[in-house]
Amino acid sequence: MKIARLRTYRRAFAILLAITASLTAFAACHGKSNRTQSAVPETFDESKNYSITFWAKSDTNKTQTEIYEKAVKDFETLYPNVKVTLRIFTDYGRIYNDVITNISTDTTPNVCITYPDHIATYLTGNNVVVPLDDYISNEKYGLGGSSVKFDSPAKSEVMEKFLDECVLDGKYYGVPFMRSTEACYINKTYVEKLGYELPEKLTWDFVWEVSEAAMQKGDDGNYLVNGQNVLIPFMYKSTDNMMIQMLRQKNIGYSDADGNVLIFNDDTMSLLFDLANHCKTKCFSTFKIDSYPGNYFNAGQCIFAVDSTAGATWIGTKANHMDISADQVVDFETVVYPIPQFDVDEPKMISQGPSLCIFNKSDPQVVLASWLFCQFLLTNEVQMAYAETEGYVPVTKKAQESPLYVDYLARSGEDAEHYQVKIDATKLLLDNVDNTFITPVFNGSASLRDAAGQLIENVVKSVRRKETVDEAYMKKLYSDVRSLYRLDQKTAISGNDQGQVGNGDKTLPAGSIALLITLAVAWLGIATYFIITFIKNKKHAK
Repeated sequence: MKIARLRTYRRAFAILLAITASLTAFAACHGKSNRTQSAVPETFDESKNYSITFWAKSDTNKTQTEIYEKAVKDFETLYPNVKVTLRIFTDYGRIYNDVITNISTDTTPNVCITYPDHIATYLTGNNVVVPLDDYISNEKYGLGGSSVKFDSPAKSEVMEKFLDECVLDGKYYGVPFMRSTEACYINKTYVEKLGYELPEKLTWDFVWEVSEAAMQKGDDGNYLVNGQNVLIPFMYKSTDNMMIQMLRQKNIGYSDADGNVLIFNDDTMSLLFDLANHCKTKCFSTFKIDSYPGNYFNAGQCIFAVDSTAGATWIGTKANHMDISADQVVDFETVVYPIPQFDVDEPKMISQGPSLCIFNKSDPQVVLASWLFCQFLLTNEVQMAYAETEGYVPVTKKAQESPLYVDYLARSGEDAEHYQVKIDATKLLLDNVDNTFITPVFNGSASLRDAAGQLIENVVKSVRRKETVDEAYMKKLYSDVRSLYRLDQKTAISGNDQGQVGNGDKTLPAGSIALLITLAVAWLGIATYFIITFIKNKKHAK
């Protein structure tokens, strides 16, 4: 009997060990792959053929797509053993979502246009994104490397501020591709018609004052300033940028380097109350509420339109691109200003624009081929060609200082290719690079960005619906937005620390928590089995 019981215990213990081993192996592998970060190969093996994929963004701008296609063709001419497959997306959000989906199936692209906020989320996978420090500095294949077959910019020729924006957790996980900021496009004709003169530097108070003054109507019910029955004097395309920049200008907390969410504070609430007061006249709206500001602006139905400098080709009466018919366009003078400021002596504006990242693969030669193509996109020809399609700025000093680009800027207003509003928007960023900033990047920072904009969107909608916007409303708004974007549940990956976004507490990853729970249940089951077996055997012994 004792021998039988001993065998029973041994079998149970063996089962327990098997369960524990299986669960531990599952947890170790879950969400990870067997890829390892390899060193940069000493030589690029051109005797073998490689295929890489490049995911890029272009909405309806065919010229941009043609630039990508030409870059692929030119690169393949230099490296005939590398086949580059181009896939065009209509927006960055689609790229982000598809990358996230493909991480789980190990089918990510090789090179991808993206944003640092997105890269931070990609990094939650094991060795998914390639750290580029060794590639950038490699003597043969790095920036300006001796074995690179094209005129690659040296690291010192890349704008340091833009390159530093691609540092996550102390390493380069991307390189900048293009940069932009936001601009305030102003209908100068209407501002002066209202009896105002544009100041040298734009303030929020000035924009609000003119916008509210513009809401006066005539006896026919039309607005006096434009003679139409539609007018939204002040429109903002990206309310997340609006909130982020207002917070930075006021030195109000947004988030910190450890990934802690700081936006839900009394100072932010004060900004939202001010916004609510201005919205009572319906002088302000957003892209999400009323559609693209440029359309209203070009139709003479908006006086201040804030949009990216990269969107300059869509704004103004002589814009290269338009979504409205020619008979709807109203003729007026357009001027380009930096975004409104609270303190004009210390201007602050956001730095934005796409970067490039490389995804890890099992073959180091494929990764090197991907890096060479990524680097090719930083050459003068690609940088200048793409920048000239919209109000982007090349990310290299090498391109910015080239005679061809200097000549391009000098020909402002000459023809459609040198559309004045576009070049004015470009110069705005070139003149204000030192005034730009970025927000801390961590796993969850993309959600926080969305949440920042949601605060403004909800307040504007509530004012329009004549809801009471008081302290109780704001507290509920904070709670709802926190919940909507799960800002108390995300694990930060920023700087050198990991913390719980929202309160800074340390927290285990979800997979580890699930493992511990499962192991606890397994142990409990085994313990129960032993107790029941012991009781049964004791009864039999009697």
